[in-house]
Amino acid sequence: MSANNNTNNADASTLKSYVDSATGAVQNAVGSLIGNRSDEIEGQTKQDKAQAEHDASHAAVKLPGATVSAQGVARDDPDRTAGSWNQTAGSAKETMGGILGNETLKQSGREQNRAGQEQEARGQLSDFASGAGDRVTGAVGSAVAGLTGDRATQAEYRDRHDTGKTQQRGAEHDIQKQAEARPQY
Repeated sequence: MSANNNTNNADASTLKSYVDSATGAVQNAVGSLIGNRSDEIEGQTKQDKAQAEHDASHAAVKLPGATVSAQGVARDDPDRTAGSWNQTAGSAKETMGGILGNETLKQSGREQNRAGQEQEARGQLSDFASGAGDRVTGAVGSAVAGLTGDRATQAEYRDRHDTGKTQQRGAEHDIQKQAEARPQY
C-alpha cells in the first residue's frame, strides 16, 4: 500500500473520505455481484477507513476562546466569548431579580441574556464564514503555489486552510451543542 493511501489525521479530508467511501462501496458491490469475497471485504475495509478519516476531519476540541483540531488552533471571534459572558450575567441577574422580587432586575437580566445570545450567534456566523473563506483561499493558493513550485508559499496557504477548517469546526461544534440543548416540542 502506498503512503498516499494511509490515513493521516493531520491531513484528514472530508472530500477524500467521501471519495474513498464511494470507491469502497463500488468495490464491495462488484465483489458481491461476481462472488469475489476478497473484493467484498476489501471494499468494506475501504469504507470503514473512509469513515475513520471523515471522523478525524471533523474532530475538534472546543476550549474557552479557541478550538483545537488535528489541523491546528483557531481563536474564537470576540463576540462569541462576550456573548457567552453576557448570557451568564443576564441569567444571574434574572435569577436574583426573581429571588428578590425585583421585576426591573429580572427584566434587565432577560434582556442581557437575549443580547448575549444574539452576540454569540453573530460571532459564530463570523467564525464559520471566515473559516470557510480561509479554507477556500488556502486550498486555491496552495494549489497555485504548488504549480509554481513555491513550497514556502504553499505551506503558508496550507496553514491558512487548516486554521480555517479548525475555526469552522469550532463554530459548528457550538451551533450543534446549542441546537441539542433546545427543548424539542
